[in-house]
Amino acid sequence: MNNKENKQFRVQKSKEEWQQQLSPDQYAVLREAATERPFTGKYNMHFENGVYRCAGCGTALFDSDSKFDSHCGWPSFDKEIQKGTIVEKLDRSHNMIRMEILCGTCGGHLGHVFNDGPTATGLRYCVNSLSLDFEPDEKN
Repeated sequence: MNNKENKQFRVQKSKEEWQQQLSPDQYAVLREAATERPFTGKYNMHFENGVYRCAGCGTALFDSDSKFDSHCGWPSFDKEIQKGTIVEKLDRSHNMIRMEILCGTCGGHLGHVFNDGPTATGLRYCVNSLSLDFEPDEKN
């Protein structure tokens, strides 16, 4: 996603500011819509209790209660932590039609959402670990 498309997002930074804040791999995912290789992300098989936040701006995106093992190679969730936290955008890249998911605060690319989830929501938010930070529950 280029910076011209994120004018509606509350957190605005220049390309240089994002590059200073994020690792090169995080920048590629969050700001250029790259995808990490499946089964390589640190949160793929991570099941601690807590909150998954946007690695770009810190916005709470997903609660650990919504995480499940989808066997797809990326962290998967069945719902966002609060309605409006995630923004959807039609993605026609790579000769496919998918729904891209972005952080509703900074516009960072998170992954995609699919209508094949196994829970009552029917959704599978397929998210790059590089786009996430994890905040464990204080009880852990």
